[in-house]
Amino acid sequence: MDITQLILDDHHEQRRLFAILDQIPDNNSAALGRVWRRLSAFLGTHAKAEETLFYPRLLADGRARGKADEAKSETKDAIKDHNEIREAIAAVGKTKTGSDAWRKAVLAANKANGDHMAEEEREGLTLFRQKASLTERHDLAISFIAFEIEHLEGVTPANPDPEKWVEQHG
Repeated sequence: MDITQLILDDHHEQRRLFAILDQIPDNNSAALGRVWRRLSAFLGTHAKAEETLFYPRLLADGRARGKADEAKSETKDAIKDHNEIREAIAAVGKTKTGSDAWRKAVLAANKANGDHMAEEEREGLTLFRQKASLTERHDLAISFIAFEIEHLEGVTPANPDPEKWVEQHG
């Protein structure tokens, strides 16, 4: 098991759930609501798991390997992205499920999440794969999946300040 692969698997599932929403008719608000509740809880839990487990380790690895500035920059950007995703999720909740406004809000959440995933896959995960040992990646994966299972119903959203978050964890 590898933390970078678990995160990639989560990203695949997020993309799949957004695609499922695209295929459900607007007038089936019950199905749209159920899938959205699952997806929004999953997005929140995934972000919190990264903030609790992955990004602190990325920062520590960056310091240990002389790449502290690179790890800090990636982490600040990821926290900012997570905040944008949480705000987009909240915006969906302010609209009527299946409405044009709801679809636009879901699209904005998908875009914010897609932009974050692409950048994280290019940068943070690559940096960690290059620097972290297989044992470290395995151990972190165990903690990560346990966190996600413990929070299947979601987590309380909170938007940390990226600069302060890196100061506290880096």
